[in-house]
Amino acid sequence: MDNTLVTDFCIPTSKKPAKSTTLQALYDMGEDDVLARIRQLRAELGEKLLILGHHYQREEVIAFADITGDSLKLAREAAKTKAPFIIFCGVHFMAETADILTDDNQVVILPDPAAGCSMADMANDEQVQRCWNELSQVISPDESVTPVTYINSTAALKAFCGDHQGIVCTSGNATKVMQWAWGNREKILFFPDQHLGENTALTMGISESDMIIWDPFQAMGGNSPEAIQNAKLILWKGFCSVHQLFKPEHADTMRNNHPDIEILAHPECSRAVCKTADFVGSTERIIEYVDAAPKGSKFAIATELNLVNRLRITYPDKPIWFLSPTVSMCSTMFRTDPQHLCYAMENIQRGEGYNQVAVSQDQQASALKSLNAMLDIE
Repeated sequence: MDNTLVTDFCIPTSKKPAKSTTLQALYDMGEDDVLARIRQLRAELGEKLLILGHHYQREEVIAFADITGDSLKLAREAAKTKAPFIIFCGVHFMAETADILTDDNQVVILPDPAAGCSMADMANDEQVQRCWNELSQVISPDESVTPVTYINSTAALKAFCGDHQGIVCTSGNATKVMQWAWGNREKILFFPDQHLGENTALTMGISESDMIIWDPFQAMGGNSPEAIQNAKLILWKGFCSVHQLFKPEHADTMRNNHPDIEILAHPECSRAVCKTADFVGSTERIIEYVDAAPKGSKFAIATELNLVNRLRITYPDKPIWFLSPTVSMCSTMFRTDPQHLCYAMENIQRGEGYNQVAVSQDQQASALKSLNAMLDIE
C-alpha cells in the first residue's frame, strides 16, 4: 500500500509561536491584502524557502514561484535545492517526488492536501502488483519486462519500479526512457497513462500490433496469454482527465477557420488528436516551440488552459487559441490558490505544522532507484 504521509510537521522553536492566521481568515481578507502578505512573507523567509510552481498553476500563484517548469524540470530543481522548506505548488505526486529527491532535513509542503491527480489515481500499487502476478502466469516478468511509470504516479509505484529494475519517465523524456527500457528487456509495462506510452512508441516505429492495453479491472488485463507473449508494449488503461477532452474535430474546426494555424498537442492527448497535430511535445517543448516561432504565427494548443492563457499573455504578437471549445483546466492544480500558499508560508514562519508530504524511508529508497535511473539518462 501507499505509505506516503501528509502530516503536520513541527519545527522546534525556543519561543511559543504566535497564533496562526486561519485559512478562513485569509479568505475573508481582500485578495490584494493576501498578495501583499505573501510578498512580505517571501521577503522574511528568504533563502529558507523555495517555491516550485508547475506550469498549470493559476497566474496569481505562479507569480510567486522561484522556479516554474514541468514535472522533469521541477524534479531536477528539487534535487538541487538545499532550502530547508519547499512549497510545491502542484499536486500530490509532485510533492512526493520532491520529498524523495531532497534530504531528510528538508520539508516539502503541499499547500492544499486535496490537490491530487486523477491520472495518478488510475493505478495503485495493489493493482500493479496484481498485474505483475498475473503476467507471471504467462511469462517471467522479472526477466522480460521493464516497468516504466510516468512521473504522474504515486511514490508507491515509483518504488515498485525501483524494486523491479524499472524507471520513471516524463512527457519530455519518454522516448529516451523507453529506449533504455527496451535495451534492458524485451517488453515494457507502461503505467498509468496509456496515451503517452502509445504516442511515444508510435513515433519510435513500434507498430500497433506490438501493443496491448491492460485493463486493471479485468482478469489478465482483458488479454489472452498469446497476446501477452507477443506484446512488446503493455499499456495501462489510464488517462489525463484534461487531455482526454480534446478531439480531432476540434483541430478540423480550427483549420477551417484559420488555414494557416499550427496545432500543438501534449502527448497525453489521444492518438487521434496527436495525429492531427503539427507538433507533439511536453509542456516545456510546447513553450519552446511557441517562443521560437516568428511573429504572427498562429497556434491552437491542446493542453491545460492556464498554460495556454499564460502563453497568450507572454506572446501577444502570436495569436493563440485553446484547441477545445470548452474549458479544460486541471481542477486539482487549480486548488492551490493565494490563500493556501499564504497559509503555508504563515505556518512556516511561525514554526507550526501544515501539510508536510513525507514518503516513508522504505519507499524513498526504492523510488529513488527508479528516479535516479531516469535522471542518469538525461
